[in-house]
Formats: sequence, C-alpha cells, structure tokens
Amino acid sequence: MILLFLPGPPLAIILLTLALALYLTVLELRQMRPHYVWWFWWLLLVFMTHFIGYIALRIYVHYRRRSEASV
Repeated sequence: MILLFLPGPPLAIILLTLALALYLTVLELRQMRPHYVWWFWWLLLVFMTHFIGYIALRIYVHYRRRSEASV
C-alpha cells in the first residue's frame, strides 16, 4: 500500500492492476453468491493486499468447489 503514494506512471500501473484485481473479485463473487458481509470482506481483503488477496480468493473458491463436488 505504501506504493500508492508514489507519483507518476508507477501509480497509474498500480491503480490499474488494483482495479483489475477488484473486477476479477467481483466476477468471482457473483458466481459464488455469498452473503453481503462476505462480499465486503473479500473486496476489502483484495483492496488491502492486492493480488495476494485475489489469489487467496481463488484458492478458497477452488477448495469450496472441490468439496461440494465430492459430497
């Protein structure tokens, strides 16, 4: 998050990748249809941790789909 305080082109690239990560998160959450509290939690996690949070969401979704398929 400290990189957000840098001026110039790096800031634009960082904000663009953050917007992309949030967009992908919204797409994933629309398929899962969780409670609105989970929406807020996942979006906040991705906002604060950037792509690490998005990767955590992808791992969670994969685990959840795999466990539902095995039942």
